[in-house]
Amino acid sequence: MMQATDATAIRTPSTDAAPLEGFVGSHVGILKQLRALDELPALMEPAARARRIAADSLALFREGILEHHLDEERELFVAALASAQPGAEKARVQVMVERLTREHRIIEGVWKFLEKDLKRVTKGQDAELDVHEVHALVTAYTSHAAFEESEFLPLCQVILGRNGNHMAALGLSLHMRHTPPIVGHI
Repeated sequence: MMQATDATAIRTPSTDAAPLEGFVGSHVGILKQLRALDELPALMEPAARARRIAADSLALFREGILEHHLDEERELFVAALASAQPGAEKARVQVMVERLTREHRIIEGVWKFLEKDLKRVTKGQDAELDVHEVHALVTAYTSHAAFEESEFLPLCQVILGRNGNHMAALGLSLHMRHTPPIVGHI
């Protein structure tokens, strides 16, 4: 009988597969993560769009809607009430002004609730943006704007249009509110 040499032992097939077991199936997790990575470019644009929408919405409220509400409450509502004819017309304007002012507070309250999460979105941070509150804000403002455009502003046109001075006074008042003060020496 011949003794096996070291070279013969190496060529002898082994039935012990233990060294390969660590490799079998090891690519499953790697491939799963690589497939997720392959989706990443498609997700970047929606994420960037979400940040832009959040930033634009913050600016809209800060520089647009809140100022618009102030203009209406301090100037337009006051002018319409002051120029309305006593009796039914003035009562109608008063009811509308109260409704619009109440709606302003509701819209601003919902906005306050959403604002902190929108700020997080603009920074690309995780945020629990409440879809129902977003929808409530959009719905409330859409309804508010529709009423104002179809009912209140046409009435204001009639009321303030009776006297050119009243319309001019409103225009001047709004202009003064939005003109920065002149700073300097006199």
